[in-house]
Amino acid sequence: MKRAVIWLGLSALLAAPAAAQWLGEPVWNSPKGGTGVTISGDYAKPNTDYGKGNTWGGRASLGLGTLTLTAGVESWKPDSATKGITSIGGNADFRLIGGSLLPVAINLQAGAARSDSTANGPAATRVIGAVGISVPLPTPGFSIEPYFSPGIRYTNVSGVGNSTEFGYVFGANLSFGVLGAHVAYDNEKLKGGGSRSVFGVGLHAGFHLPLGM
Repeated sequence: MKRAVIWLGLSALLAAPAAAQWLGEPVWNSPKGGTGVTISGDYAKPNTDYGKGNTWGGRASLGLGTLTLTAGVESWKPDSATKGITSIGGNADFRLIGGSLLPVAINLQAGAARSDSTANGPAATRVIGAVGISVPLPTPGFSIEPYFSPGIRYTNVSGVGNSTEFGYVFGANLSFGVLGAHVAYDNEKLKGGGSRSVFGVGLHAGFHLPLGM
């Protein structure tokens, strides 16, 4: 009986729009892009309407100038769940304008992830499409990239249905040479009232490649 109650509760949770393609995480972005390999470790804390709990994960990104490809895996354990829910997916970000000579960067972002069915709930597929706008702030010794990223989120839950919603992210990327940090706040309004939001932080290490590679 307890397992059935948890399954039904998470079915309702997953049927509502997820705040990102990785369950329990913000939609991370970096509109200015870059060149090289970046390894990121993430932690996120969903709010009560999301299901609370804790999310841990990691991502690897390959920057090719205007194009950045990312793959990652995250594990979210809601307060009501007996075990974590794992999401595997990735993003493709394409910078439209921006770079070292422009003070503003704009990109397009598309991403998808799959959460397999477990004792906690059904399988789910999430797809996101967004635009990112940032104003990089180079400062002596480090750089800051605050950004805003609104977009559309589509969710399909096996045996339950699908939904399409609007969401947005406020975030910032900080770089201190090879090492850096990132922070983001992701929010969606729920149709039945309330707001599904998640706050995330993390650390990353970037290894730049020559532009000719």
